[in-house]
Amino acid sequence: MATVKARLSFPEEEGRPGTVFYQVTHQRRTRHVATSILLSPEQWDGKAGRMAYGSRPFPDFPGGGCTGLPQGHDTGECPGRAITGTDRACQAWIDSGLLRFRLIIKCLEGLRRDYSVDDILYRYESQENRASVLSFMDARIAQLEADGKLGTARNYRRAKGSLVRYLGGADMPFISMTADFVSGYCAYLERRGIVRNSVSFYMRILRAVYNSAVSSLLVEQTFPFAGVYTGVDRTVKRAVHEEVISRLFRLDLHASASLAFTRDLFIFSYCSRGMAFVDMAYLRKTDIRDGCIRYVRRKTGQPLRIRLEPDMLRIIRRYSVSSSVYVFPILKSEEPGKAFRQYQVALNYYNRQLKRLAAMLRLGHGLSSYVARHSWATAARDHNIPLSVISAGMGHVSEKTTMIYLAMLENSKIDSANQRIISGLK
Repeated sequence: MATVKARLSFPEEEGRPGTVFYQVTHQRRTRHVATSILLSPEQWDGKAGRMAYGSRPFPDFPGGGCTGLPQGHDTGECPGRAITGTDRACQAWIDSGLLRFRLIIKCLEGLRRDYSVDDILYRYESQENRASVLSFMDARIAQLEADGKLGTARNYRRAKGSLVRYLGGADMPFISMTADFVSGYCAYLERRGIVRNSVSFYMRILRAVYNSAVSSLLVEQTFPFAGVYTGVDRTVKRAVHEEVISRLFRLDLHASASLAFTRDLFIFSYCSRGMAFVDMAYLRKTDIRDGCIRYVRRKTGQPLRIRLEPDMLRIIRRYSVSSSVYVFPILKSEEPGKAFRQYQVALNYYNRQLKRLAAMLRLGHGLSSYVARHSWATAARDHNIPLSVISAGMGHVSEKTTMIYLAMLENSKIDSANQRIISGLK
């Protein structure tokens, strides 16, 4: 089996640091891979193959991260300089490289076929642009954007920004993402007043990144997120009574075309079983055929079919623009990046307009893009429509028992339930 060791090249000139490198040996062939870590001979324990600390204790770092390293270093290793106060961090980078080599060797051994030392180095070097946590997140964000998953990419960017602030701008190897680090980061977020669901949001993204790194042979699975909360707390249900929806439906808005459009989008969402604003924005004319709307929820990928009711059709015809591929004049571009930015601007404007409508109706609370969806579900429940039918109508996919039942559920039952709800508008 191949072996790998960390060594230090001794400097030719006295007083100059040496370079830490990895020695990889297989089938009597040896290769050396230099790092960017510079140490003086007295800082290296050649027998143990690691840094020599003597009686000097490790300095403490917030969360165990490599906080002493400068920003902008993307090689996955410490920059070229003598070690000062970052002993633990630099040893973590050395250990990270050793672990990566050993995981690659273990994988190649598991293939049960011959491999060379160059095969090991090729796999190691192919990991370099994503060998650290932040560089891995950058690569993941770029891939999500290339796949058109711009909302998910935005979430990853937000999570990365939070982590960067915690690390003080430095990067860290995945081997440093221990249970202690994760709990320390979680405590940091809580001290900053971040609400529990938002903390869980960051933890879930970071856990997904870590698990991907495990699959990419960058780190060994140690389940560092087992001790932190990664669920979703129930929030106050955002719904209004059918009587409020009816009042909004009849509200005279001839004096404001923008408010009328906002109202009509809200009513369309309600009539279409709580269609999300993002799905309304991206809804294409080709999605409407044979008296039905057929679309795929952008959030879950769940395909849905909705029968077009007369009120829905009137709203569609009222705002149809012949030159556009979209049903509603919300997006203008078909280019993914530009369309996503237009969607974000439109969503913010839509929610601001909904607050104005809530004030006109003298509601004790505001309206938002989610209210139509929650209100449809509440109305369906009040009409004694079974939970399984409600779940099917809203495109939920998380309830396994419900989804097993829904596999046999006819769309006609959902359409009939929706028709009963819409009839309440009048």
